Amino acid sequence: MIIDDRFYDVIIVGTGAGGGTIARKLAEAGKKILVLERGEFTEKESSELIEVEVFKKEDYHAPEQWYDREGEPFSPQTSYCVGGNTKIYSGALLRLREQDFERVPHQEGISPEWGLKYQDFEPYYSKAEKLYRAHGKAGDDPTEPPRSEDYPLSPVERIPQIQEISDRISQYGLHPAYLPIGIGDEGRTDAEDTGVSPAIRAGHDITLKTSAKVVALHTNPSGREVKAVEAQIKGQSYLFIGHIVVLACGAINSAALLLRSANEKHPQGLANSSDLVGRNLMKHLMTVILQKSPQPNSGLFQPTLYINDFYWGDADFSYPMGHIQDSGGILQDVIFSESPPILSVAAKLMPGFSLKQLAKRSLGWWLQTEDLPDPNNRVTVKGEKLYLNYTPNNLEAHDRLLYRWQEVLKATDKQSRGIHPYGSSPISVVAHQCGTCCFGSNPKSSVLDLNCRTHDLDNLYVVDGSFFPSSAAVSPVLTIIANALRVGDLLIERLS
Repeated sequence: MIIDDRFYDVIIVGTGAGGGTIARKLAEAGKKILVLERGEFTEKESSELIEVEVFKKEDYHAPEQWYDREGEPFSPQTSYCVGGNTKIYSGALLRLREQDFERVPHQEGISPEWGLKYQDFEPYYSKAEKLYRAHGKAGDDPTEPPRSEDYPLSPVERIPQIQEISDRISQYGLHPAYLPIGIGDEGRTDAEDTGVSPAIRAGHDITLKTSAKVVALHTNPSGREVKAVEAQIKGQSYLFIGHIVVLACGAINSAALLLRSANEKHPQGLANSSDLVGRNLMKHLMTVILQKSPQPNSGLFQPTLYINDFYWGDADFSYPMGHIQDSGGILQDVIFSESPPILSVAAKLMPGFSLKQLAKRSLGWWLQTEDLPDPNNRVTVKGEKLYLNYTPNNLEAHDRLLYRWQEVLKATDKQSRGIHPYGSSPISVVAHQCGTCCFGSNPKSSVLDLNCRTHDLDNLYVVDGSFFPSSAAVSPVLTIIANALRVGDLLIERLS
């Protein structure tokens, strides 16, 4: 084993929304940073896809197998590269609603209260929107939380087909709003081109090691601090030493790493005295619906429209249902590639069309419903195998959202003869993963404190979606970015 002779202020594991963001924040503050990423740099086309590449599903899956609760293997749709899953996300940058931070009754249970409130995150939401160049328009969505600043950039212009649908939905009595989305000079902003790479180009004291798979965290004899980070790089084992360690591997892999790092002082895994590491995995209930396009489209346009009229329920259902947004061009929606049977069903509407032609004649809608924290929905490890014991919940709320949106489409869409194929995402789609190391003030009921430092180890932090006590129903990405900026300020103060 090779021991790196440099001592770092902070070692960051992972370069996604949390890791890439906090790496830049700390590097710009003059700290000596090491970033370990198990993947490599990838081409920009990974987040700006071309033609039918999106349907080559294996291109967007991790090169490993995980296992479901029945022990059946699957290939997770998650990205190991510099920038992480932000390389394949939709670019949607939504704030959690103000009430999402409170205790919210649902039809099948309770969405718990957060230890911090919307006001604690609001300044960092504004900073995150500026950093990731969010294009948006405030005031159209009745569920929108209060803002201290407007969006930094004007909304992305809708293609005519989407604007026509927006007008019809508005006439129906709903409130379509412009989807806030991060767009830079080369397309959607991500944690590589907005986080890691600018810090490196600026000449800060930041070292990035790619193809570096972290396999264990080693503690000091007392078990109160992480002493070293062990990584495998091109078949060789390395030990890296730093003052502070920050995990940002994604909620599933961060929990797995903590569990795999069990030792004599932490027999259940690091930071796991509460037995909550890996538990309460959430990843949204997601269904895609196809709608025949009024006119042919490129299949490559950005998502620009969302509807939250059913976010908190409606007159017939007093519990939250969820969030609806257009998928953008189907040919660049990576998650959509998990549901090709939908296009097979849609082919009945337009017989004789190729897959590519069919995609250009269709529009997609994503429906997202909050799944509730359940301690039995969990990440476990057995040797090298990673298991997801996950059973969706809050299903009636999602079914009602699907039914209500189908009603809206039938009333406003006269081209598809009332036929709108749909399909739900399988377990392999682990987008929006969160909750496996939730934060809180009580060490018995949380893994992290409110600063995202583990209760059990003084120098170990987690800044991906693991810290979420609840998932809400909108994308967690902007909240992860905002929290990384918040924790970055706390670490700068600590290191000073």
